[in-house]
Amino acid sequence: MAFAIDQEHLPATLTSRPMTDGEFAELCTEHPDLFFEMTAEGELVVMPATFSIPGLRNAEICAQLRNWAKRDRRGVVSDSSTGFVLPSGARRSPDAAWTLKSRVKQLDPIEQEGFWHLCPDFVIELRSPSDRPRAAREKMREWIANGAALAWLIEPAERAVSIYRPDGEPEKRVSIDSLAGEGPVSGFVLELPDVWDPLGAE
Repeated sequence: MAFAIDQEHLPATLTSRPMTDGEFAELCTEHPDLFFEMTAEGELVVMPATFSIPGLRNAEICAQLRNWAKRDRRGVVSDSSTGFVLPSGARRSPDAAWTLKSRVKQLDPIEQEGFWHLCPDFVIELRSPSDRPRAAREKMREWIANGAALAWLIEPAERAVSIYRPDGEPEKRVSIDSLAGEGPVSGFVLELPDVWDPLGAE
């Protein structure tokens, strides 16, 4: 399924036929300069490669979450290159996620080596300048609807984090320097100064 889309037209949503895990992986391989997700309705979402500063921010988030997970030992951390097939059928790749090892071990060995057919327990999405606000919010609600116990939408332009939980409306916190996890990731604290300003002070 080869095609070309100008960067100025991304992100874009295309109509697509249903794909197997193998076909979706082949599509991603054919277009290494793009990122793909698929909605539960079967629409293909095409996104541009990550810009440099958002990439630094995401690396910092993943590093902090991974360091905590190694001490906690109950779960594993994945970054934006990791795809999940949700119960709804959507194919999504969160910027950072934490998943209980016990749930991953319930998958058969072949599925463990492919796309995991489950929803992470905890998800972090980092909103970049190209992300449309409504689409970002809808994606967060999708994570919760598919089983995530906690999801954070980090918005560097506002220095804000919106917290999504299964019960109730999202809670938005502005101008904060840290945020403590809860539920499955109680004990994790995300320090935000290096996320807001990844280049830091000299």
